[in-house]
Amino acid sequence: MPQVSFTANLRRHRETPVTAVEGATVREALDAVFAEDPLLRGYVLDEQGRLRRHVNVFVNNAMIADRLGLADPVGRDDEIYVLQALSGG
Repeated sequence: MPQVSFTANLRRHRETPVTAVEGATVREALDAVFAEDPLLRGYVLDEQGRLRRHVNVFVNNAMIADRLGLADPVGRDDEIYVLQALSGG
């Protein structure tokens, strides 16, 4: 099963241990995580279900291509990393 990990920046808002989930796409894997913690969804996705502007998702060290539908495929041994980009000035 794919594993989903969140960076420390997101973990300070919600408890997000590394989780093995069912899913053939990034969307399915994230939906499985959100089913366990619905409040986490709002930190990652906007109201239309798209990635928030400052959130990036990587599958095995490669940034996903589909930020709108999250349809990038994942395999059973893949690792999904959810990162909240930091900005400042």
